Amino acid sequence: MSTDTLSAAIDGIELVDHHVHGALHHEVDRNSLEQMLTESDRPIPPWMTQFDSQIGLAVRRWCAPVLGLRPHASPEDYMAARQDLGVVEVTRRLLAAGGIGHYLLETGYKGDEILDVQGMAAASGRPVDEVVRLETVLEDVARTGVSAADLPTRFREALAERTAHAVGLKSIVAYRYGFDFDPERPTDQEVTRAAGAWLARSRSENSYRVSDPVLLRFALWAGVDRDLPIQLHAGYGDPDVELHRCDPLLLTRFIKNVEPHGVDLLLLHCYPFQRNAGYLAQVFPHVYFDVGLGVNYTGARSDAVVAESLELAPFAKILFSSDAWGPPELHHLGALLWRRGMSRALSRWVADGDWSVDDAVRIARMIGRDNARRVYGLAGGE
Repeated sequence: MSTDTLSAAIDGIELVDHHVHGALHHEVDRNSLEQMLTESDRPIPPWMTQFDSQIGLAVRRWCAPVLGLRPHASPEDYMAARQDLGVVEVTRRLLAAGGIGHYLLETGYKGDEILDVQGMAAASGRPVDEVVRLETVLEDVARTGVSAADLPTRFREALAERTAHAVGLKSIVAYRYGFDFDPERPTDQEVTRAAGAWLARSRSENSYRVSDPVLLRFALWAGVDRDLPIQLHAGYGDPDVELHRCDPLLLTRFIKNVEPHGVDLLLLHCYPFQRNAGYLAQVFPHVYFDVGLGVNYTGARSDAVVAESLELAPFAKILFSSDAWGPPELHHLGALLWRRGMSRALSRWVADGDWSVDDAVRIARMIGRDNARRVYGLAGGE
C-alpha cells in the first residue's frame, strides 16, 4: 500500500465531527460573512478584509471550486457566486464536500441563526445527534422565575429533560470565568446563596448570562452526575476568553476530582495549548482532545497544528472536530484541512519508515471516526 493509497484512504473516511454547530439558514452579505471568518466580535476596520487571513485565503482556495469557481477566486467573484446559488445550495454543496458521516451538534449558541438538529440532518443527509450546553440550560431555568432555593433542584430536573436524547454535554466555563476555578463540588447552600445574587441582578438587568464561578461549578458537577461525556472549550476563542486562564493544565485538579466518577472529559480545540492537552490525554484515562477550531483558522499552517496533536497522546485519545458555526465554509474547511494535515504528517512518517501504511490508515480512522463512536456510544462504535 503506497502513500497515495494512504491519502485516498484518509479522504474516504466518513468523519464524525464530534463538536460542531449548525450552518446558517439565511443569506449573508460580504461584511457579515467576513465577520464570521474571525473569532473577534469587534467591527472589521475599514482598511482591512478577513479574506486577507489564513482562513480567508483557504475559503478562496478550497471553497471556491465547490461553488463552481476557479481556485483563488477574488472575494468579489466568490460573493457573487454565493449570492447566485443561494443559501440552500451553497450549504448543500459545502456540507457534501466535507465528507462528514455524523455530526454531533452543540445547540446552545445563537440557535435562532443556524440550522437545528433536524435542519442539519436535512441539509446534509447525515445523522445528527445533540450536545447540550450546560450554561444555556441554567440560564433557561433562571428565566422561568425560579427562586434561588429551588434553582439547584430545578436545574437538575431540566438538565435531565434536555439531555434525554443527547449524546454529550458542553461547558463554556473557559469563556465565562476561566479554568482557574475551585475544582471542588459546591454545596446546595453555596449554590443558593450565589443564585440569589445572580437572579436578582439578572431580573433587574433582564440579562441572564451566568458567570458566577459557584454557579458554573455547580453546572459542571451536575453534568458529571448526568454520566454523559463533557466537552470543555479550551484555548483560543472570542474576546470573552482571557487566554492565559484557558490553558487546560489549569484543569488538572478538576480532572483528578472527576476521575472516580468515570465520566469522559473532552478538551475542545486547545490552540495554542494543544501540546498541554496532549499531555493531559496521555496521563488521564478519561481525558480526550481535538484541535478543531485551530485547524480552520490557521489555514495553510494547519498541517503543523495537526502534526503537533499527534506528538504525545495515545491515538485512541484524539478526536476530530471542526467547531464550525454559521458559514458552511467552516464545516467544509474543518474536514478538508484536517484530512490534508493528517495525510501530510502520516505520509512523511511512512516514507521515513517510522510507520507502516496499514498502521497509518488504521490510526487515521481511529481519530477521524472510531474514537468518537466509542466515546459517545454511536452506531458503529465498539
